[in-house]
Amino acid sequence: MARPFRFGVNLVTPESGDAWRAKCRRAEELGYDVLLVPDHLGMPAPFPALIAAAEATERPRVGTFVLNAGFWNPALLAREIATCDQLTGGRLEVGLGTGYVRSEHERAGLPWGSPGERVDRLARTITELDRLLADPEHVPAPAQRPRPPLLVGGNGDRVLRLAARHADIAAFTGGRQLPGAPEGVLQLIGPDELEERVAAYRRFAADRDGPAELNFLVQRVVVTDDRRAVARELVPHAMGLDEDELLAHPALLAGSVKEIAEQVRAHRERYGFSYFCVLDPYLEAFGPVIEELRGG
Repeated sequence: MARPFRFGVNLVTPESGDAWRAKCRRAEELGYDVLLVPDHLGMPAPFPALIAAAEATERPRVGTFVLNAGFWNPALLAREIATCDQLTGGRLEVGLGTGYVRSEHERAGLPWGSPGERVDRLARTITELDRLLADPEHVPAPAQRPRPPLLVGGNGDRVLRLAARHADIAAFTGGRQLPGAPEGVLQLIGPDELEERVAAYRRFAADRDGPAELNFLVQRVVVTDDRRAVARELVPHAMGLDEDELLAHPALLAGSVKEIAEQVRAHRERYGFSYFCVLDPYLEAFGPVIEELRGG
């Protein structure tokens, strides 16, 4: 049986306090299940923003999407997570990744390292968080025991293996580093390769006691009566994907509300994605799709 849908919005735009709370309340009205904040310089600081989001709303969970492991000392991060989980009434979900923007680490005066070193750092962070937050003597203690749900995001084999071992939610980015571009500039992988990445994760997770929830971050939502025209306009920016590949890709949801709902159902069938996130510029556009899909 297919896992029920969940829908999140990644809140990337800094706002005043009143505007932030109003946007969170609007997301709740539209039916979003999770209010998310990324971990990038130039965007809202995750934990205070999530506490404000929880205080402004009643139903949605809140989460990091995703924390850059290289930005955080694990002991200090465990304190942040436990405090945020307590102050949000046990509504926190913790997303973790390796980080992919080298310039942000350099601006922060933090080491960047090789891809392998960044995955090692992520693995150490996950291990330490599991140890610290499960410790009955840890103060503060998280409201959710032994820890809040963990989301791990990435596409490479080592990160997928980490997700298979530790994560309650496995998130797929759908992108990779663009060859020859500054580190942090990504290109979409094709739908077939994305399907292969999900299949790889399933192999790594074959001996799990229960399946993880599978997540995907949608890059663009366009309500239109001509979805092919939207794809045609995006081809010059798609870095190798053609029109048909874009139309088949879960990164682009385009068409009427009913057509987009059918695309979301088809992506759940093909890839197993049941937890879809959109960026906050598409908060309103995706709201009617949630209504169409609710309970579907």
